[in-house]
Amino acid sequence: MPHEKRNWKDPAYKNWRRAVRERDNFQCQWPGCGNSGRLEVHHIKTWGSYPGLRYDISNGITLCKKCHNDIKGKERDFEQFFIMVLEWQMLDKIKKYGGKDDK
Repeated sequence: MPHEKRNWKDPAYKNWRRAVRERDNFQCQWPGCGNSGRLEVHHIKTWGSYPGLRYDISNGITLCKKCHNDIKGKERDFEQFFIMVLEWQMLDKIKKYGGKDDK
């Protein structure tokens, strides 16, 4: 499979990680954590199994190193959970801005 091995210096990969961290306000998204140090970006749908989603911002979530380590080896068990976390995040943003257009 092409591009199976990650190139951490690839501009597309770097931009993806930056965009996910920005979206997540540079904080761990694990409920109740909120750590802003030692952040890592996790692929919700795995890198190897979903090559088409590798650089899709909606397929990433910011986790601190501790929370990321806690799920290692259990990534598939957390896919739906992380999708829900991102949905909650979006609902919070809608509530914050009142869900109104800028017209």
